[in-house]
Order: sequence, then C-alpha cells, then structure tokens
Amino acid sequence: MHGFAATDFGFAREVLQRGIAALYIVALLSTLNQFPALLGDRGLLPATRLLDWAHSSKRASRMLRPSLFRWAGYTDARLRALCIGGIVIAVALVLGLPQSGPPWVPMLCFLALWLGYMSIVSIGQTFYGFGWEMLLLEAGFLAAFLGSRNEPAPTAVIVLFWWLVFRLEFGAGMIKIRGGREWRDLTALMYHHETQPMPGPLSRQAHLLPAWFHRVEVVGNHFSQLVAPWFLFAPLLGLWLETPAPAIVGAVAALIVIATQLWLVITGNFAWLNWATIVLASSGIGIPTGHGATGPLPVWWIGVTSAVFVLYVVLSWWPVRNLVARRQLMNASFNRWQLANAYGAFGTVTRQRIEYVIEGTRDSDAATAEWREYEFKGKPGSPRRLPPQIAPYHLRLDWLMWFLPLGRSLEEWFQMLLVRLLEADRPTLRLLASDPFDGERPTQVRVVAYRYRFATRAEYRRTGLRWIRDRRHILVRPVSLSSI
Repeated sequence: MHGFAATDFGFAREVLQRGIAALYIVALLSTLNQFPALLGDRGLLPATRLLDWAHSSKRASRMLRPSLFRWAGYTDARLRALCIGGIVIAVALVLGLPQSGPPWVPMLCFLALWLGYMSIVSIGQTFYGFGWEMLLLEAGFLAAFLGSRNEPAPTAVIVLFWWLVFRLEFGAGMIKIRGGREWRDLTALMYHHETQPMPGPLSRQAHLLPAWFHRVEVVGNHFSQLVAPWFLFAPLLGLWLETPAPAIVGAVAALIVIATQLWLVITGNFAWLNWATIVLASSGIGIPTGHGATGPLPVWWIGVTSAVFVLYVVLSWWPVRNLVARRQLMNASFNRWQLANAYGAFGTVTRQRIEYVIEGTRDSDAATAEWREYEFKGKPGSPRRLPPQIAPYHLRLDWLMWFLPLGRSLEEWFQMLLVRLLEADRPTLRLLASDPFDGERPTQVRVVAYRYRFATRAEYRRTGLRWIRDRRHILVRPVSLSSI
C-alpha cells in the first residue's frame, strides 16, 4: 500500500471484481427462473400489487426503495429482459473485458448491476428479504470503484471492503454472543447442522461428529467472527510505518475468515452468503509480489473514490451505533440505497426441525384417499433422500418453507401456493422437484407437520433412511378449489 494506491492488492481486486460479478450471475439466474412464479403477473405475491400500493400515496411511495419497475411498470417480459441484460454484463466482468479499459468502464458496468438488482430486490417482498441480497448490492456498489487493471486498486476502496467484511463478520459474532445461550455454552453446533434451513450432502455427517468437536466449531466461529476481522485493518499500520510486514497479518486474518466459510460451504446451503464472504475476505490478501500496475492513479479517479470513502464515513454512523446497541438489529439497512448495512444471522439456533409436508390426492373421499407428497428441490422431504448441494444457488420457496413453522400463522404466499397446486399451475410446479400427479390437477391438498431428525449411523445401516421423521398433526385439513 502506498498512499492512494493499493499496489499490493492486484490479486485481491481481480478476485473481488470477477467473484462479485459471478455472484450476480447466480442471483440473476435465480431470479430469472423463480421470480415470475413467485412474484410475477400470476405469482404467489404479485409485485404489481406492491407497485400499485406505492403509487397510491406519497407516503407509500417513499417507503418503496428505488426500482426501475416503479417508473417503467412491471411485466414478466421486462423482468426477464433485465435479468438477461444483467447476466451479459456480469459475464463480461467475469471475463475481465471491461477491466481492460479506463476505470469508468467497469464502474458503469457494476453500477448497472447494482441498480438493476436493486430494482428486483425492492419489489421482491418476503422472497427477497434475506441478508445476502443487501450484501450483494453493497458489494456490487463498492466493486464499481475498484478501477481497471491499467492502474492500482484505490486504497480507499480496498479499506471499504475490509469495513464491509468487518460489519458482516463482527456483526454476526455479536448477534450470537447477545443471542441464545447455546452460543455462550458452546452447544449451538450440536443442533445447527440438523436444524439449519437447508442441509447439504455432508450435513448429517457433520451433525454426527462428537460433542467435543462441535464445541471446537463454536470456539473457532467466535474467533473467526469476533477476533480475526479486527486484523484485516493491519495493512494500514504498514502504510504508516512504511513496512509490508502488517500486510501478512491482514492476509492471515482474511484466510481465517475464508477457512471458516469453506467449512460452512461444505456443511450447508446458505445461498451465496458464504461464497460472497469468501470473495469479500479476499480483499485482505495483499502480499507484495512485484507485479501488477504500479503507476499513479488519475487525479479525477482519486477524487471519485475519495468521495465514495467520505460518503461511507457518514453512512457508517448508523451501523456502528447498531453494533454497540443492546438491541442489535440483524440484516438492517439504514438508507434507501442499501449501503453501509448492518449484518448478522443465527443469533439463536432451533433445537428441533419441524417440516410442513404438502400432500395431494385425486380421490374425492379424504378419509380413504391415497395421499402423495410434493417433493421440494432443496428442503427435506423423503426420509431416504440425500440432501442436495444447492448453494450458491438460492431456492427462495424452499427457504421460506423453513421459516414457516417458526411463525404464528400461515402466510398469504403459502395459502396461494396451495391454490396454485390445486390448479396444477405449471410455473409453480417447476419450482418443485417432483409433481406426484404429472401435471394433472389433484382433487384436494393438505399439509402435515412432521418432526425430522438425522438418522444415527446404526439407524441408517438398518433402514437406509437418512432422516427419521414422526408425524405431529395435520396443519391444514383437506381443501379443494371449491372450498377455498
């Protein structure tokens, strides 16, 4: 690092720019495949209703975050065009094409991705209410000011990436310390692998590891989130002392964060959250190599990046205050543009897994009917099925199905889901792994609550089951189209 130019962070910039662009491809593909069925013209929560509400009054209009659809109007065709256009831009960034030009070229590309995806998130309602949505938006905005490979990365922007990783990791660590007792008595990971929203292929093996290992996991998590992020800023000391030694400390801190995230990648499916954290943490890897751009930054570019830094200094008052607050907010945005957000998740860990299983029948008599299950792509269903590897792809419907038992009532989107299944709506059925009626309409559907737990090694050898489930109660009694 030398003044305005982070000359030792060429590798970090390449990973940040290409990695963030790759995450935008995943997010836009997820939107392209799922948004119309979830929020489109005939979706479970049509976005047009939200836009109509926003247009109904000035107060409602102010509550809606910026969106191109607010001015152009929403149609499924416009949504698809926005996604395809964004994917084309993101692919170019992954290939490094815009980065070969002047710094304003990749800047405009990333700002286009940021604004386009914000337009989607703003009308996505509960299906886009996840912390990694705002994380991707903030990462895309900051990536716009990393410049091109013709000059070094701006120091101010690299530091802002460290600040983003700090808020992401330290915020999550503080949420846990202030949250459930299981994080303080080191028992949280004795439950987490089994009860997490969407287990992966190795989650059961991780769950069956001995208790002492799970305690080590929690200690490692606390160190990675509460201690390591502070050392990301070590290279700033090197800038002051004019020595590269502290940069190694920053790189080690980044590698600790990355290693922890890789363990989470192996043992679960958290959409692109873990992959985004890995990409962002690479901003701390700044070892002098003697290669890369070393020339001075253009004066106008120093002005632009310095202005972004000052903007973040001002906006950071709110997340800093949140970090020290007794009632810390989780995944909160303090401005309409979703910059300088507060992050954090899993302050408490559920100790048992309740799954809502949707069943249908073509028989008219519910008492003697043969009920068949609808299988989802990611969430547990058949006890014999190996949990799939989904991440970094995001199955929005499956995730909300996990949240459903944690609420006090059935949400509107779930009731509409039952209607769409009764109609054998093709876009809705494509969101599922299998349709037991091969596109035909069921006569009735119902919802049954089950408790799921991972099978022990002995149970698996004896039965071949990966999950042991016991039926609790019928949550929604048989309903038909005529009775809804």
